[in-house]
This record gives sequence, structure tokens and C-alpha cells, in this order.
Amino acid sequence: MRGVGLGVNLLALRSHNTALVLDLLRTAGARGVSRLELAERTGLTPQAVSKITARLREDGLAAEAGRRASTGGKPRTLLRLVPEAGHAAGVHLDRDELRAVLVDLTGTVVGERRAALDLGAGADAVVTAVARETEGLVADALGAGGAGSLTAVGSLLGAGVALPGPLDHTRGVLHRVTGFPAWDGFPLRDALARRLGVPVVVDKDTNAAALRLAVVGEDESEDGGRSFAYLHLGTGLGAGLVIGGSVHRGARTGAGEFGHQVIQLDGPVCGCGNRGCVEALCLEAVARGEWEQAARVLGEAAANLVALLDIDLVLLGGRTVAADPSVFVRGVGAVLSDRARRAGGRDGGRGEGTDGSVPVRVASGGVRGVAEGAAQLLLSPVFGRGDG
Repeated sequence: MRGVGLGVNLLALRSHNTALVLDLLRTAGARGVSRLELAERTGLTPQAVSKITARLREDGLAAEAGRRASTGGKPRTLLRLVPEAGHAAGVHLDRDELRAVLVDLTGTVVGERRAALDLGAGADAVVTAVARETEGLVADALGAGGAGSLTAVGSLLGAGVALPGPLDHTRGVLHRVTGFPAWDGFPLRDALARRLGVPVVVDKDTNAAALRLAVVGEDESEDGGRSFAYLHLGTGLGAGLVIGGSVHRGARTGAGEFGHQVIQLDGPVCGCGNRGCVEALCLEAVARGEWEQAARVLGEAAANLVALLDIDLVLLGGRTVAADPSVFVRGVGAVLSDRARRAGGRDGGRGEGTDGSVPVRVASGGVRGVAEGAAQLLLSPVFGRGDG
């Protein structure tokens, strides 16, 4: 691990050209890539690439990965990213549980912690819990840190925190979190940054998970430009939207409040105060043990979203989905297929079924997908994604 401040310095390196080079080094993996290839693939001059890679090597972010024979002249030196040169913590705050991971520059998880949490216990209790678990996680994984601040951990970029919305991602301020109105107006980002002593980014759990899925190429597109919806059904229901390869948060960072679309005017009262919200209907069906009904309700809401945004893929996740994933994939898929048939849908050449329906599957990442996505809130901008 490098000296104090490398994590902060890495955040400061987020120029467009440096990000291009870092992303190609990350993509190349252990096999490495030559400076000439970096220049060809980025469009930068060989001199610019040499300056960037020299600085990255000086900071310990890049290292030699051997040599490759060339068609003429001396063999080319290959460079690779040093994964352990930087780390990011990702924290998922659910209504009843905290899960934290520490990842290296490639996004590989190198440490994980889990603890019970009461999101309604108040700001002081929650901030203390996040600080305790994050500091313990870093200490366990890197043998560094301690109570009070993580500033001395030179490779740590900071912490990403993901939790139920709505919230202001830009300012890191919570709004009236469904079921927990006392959080309204609380500056969670700044409170945690003061407590931890490192940069903090706050976003909705669904956005964080969707960001991770976009980074790992969950949509299987070659150009990364496809659009998908990640539907998270756990203790609540929300959506993360990726449009054209980027997370769509909306003008006021409020996009994705999927669970609070009303589909039954005389339905049960939801925690948000409205009647007949998808979230309330789904969770009531789950509580009754009617999993197929919950899946059908989720499918109707998903079909509305597909019709509105014309997305390519629906991904399902969250603890409730994980309890019986086949029921939800089958139920949501059946509704989408039925809607597509009635609409006279046609396969647009994007891999849909013969009825033109949008594919549905369980998202990768499992129960820690949101926490890993929270870490990507710090990592992605370093590699030029700009989604953090």
C-alpha cells in the first residue's frame, strides 16, 4: 500500500485522458497492454501516453506486465493496472440491515461485513453504525485505519453509501425516505465525510446496483449503449434505470421511484401515503405467501415501464426476489409477453422472443450487489464513466 493520500490523489487524477488510459489498463487485466496500443485506442499521442503512464507508475497505479514481441524493432513493454493500489468502500443501508464491502480498483471484493440496523433509530445511531462497520472493514482487510478517521489509509478513495430514496444524489441529502420521514433534509454525505475523514458519495440503492450492472456489462451489449431497468424488491421496491449506458437519475436525481406508481386507486395505503402503490401491493402479497400474485403485480408495473421507456432488458434483484427467483422471473416475463402479444410487438433484432417481449432475468451480484454498486460510485468516475 502506498503512502498517505494516494486515494485522494487518484480522485484528483480524473482528467479525461488519464481516465481513458486507466480504463484500458483495467480492461486489459493481468496480460497488460503496450503504450503503443494505448495511444492507438485512445487517440492520444505516444508522448501524451508516456507522460500519463509515467505518472501512474510513479504513483504505484501501473506496473510492468512483461514484454511482447513486435513485428519489427525491440519488444514492447506491457503495462497493467495495480488493483491493490486503490480501494473503495461500499455500504448498503437497508431498513433492517447494513452490508459493507471493500473493493480494489478492478471492483473485486477484498472484504465484507454485515450487521443488523434500524434505519429508524435516528441519524446519530445510523452514522455511528456506518462509521464503526466501515472502519472495522478497512482495518480487517488492509490492516489499517481505526476509530475516528480513515484518512491515514493511503489507498482508500472513500466510501459510497446506498440506501432507500428519495434523496438528492448531488448534495447527499435525504428526503422523506418511505416509512422514515424523520430523515427528511438530513445531510448524510457531509455527516459521514466528517466522521470518516474521507470523501463520501450517497445514492439510492437501486441506482448503485444499476451502476454496478452497467459496469460489469450485464446487458451483454458490445457497445455498452443499451438500456435496462433494474427492479429491486426487498423490504421496499424501487428501480434503477440505465439509459444509453449511463444511470438515469433525472433532473432532480429523483428518477426511479418505481414502487410508488399507483395501479389500484382503491388499493391499500402505502407507506408513502398514497393508495394502491405497486410496493404496497407486492409486499402485501408476499406477506400472505402469494408469491405468484406478487410477481404478477410486479410484472404489470414492469410492463408500464417497458412501454414508457422502450428498454431492452429487465433485471430483478433484492432479498424478496432472491427468496424465490424463478417465480418472479416467470411471473414478470409472462406479463411482458402477454402485453407484447396484445400490442402486436415484433422482434427489433435485439434478442427478444418471437412475441417481441423484453427479456427478464435475475441480476448478477446477489445480496451484495447494492454494496458493490455503492463502491462503484467512487470507482466509476476514476475510469471515465462519470456516474459517481
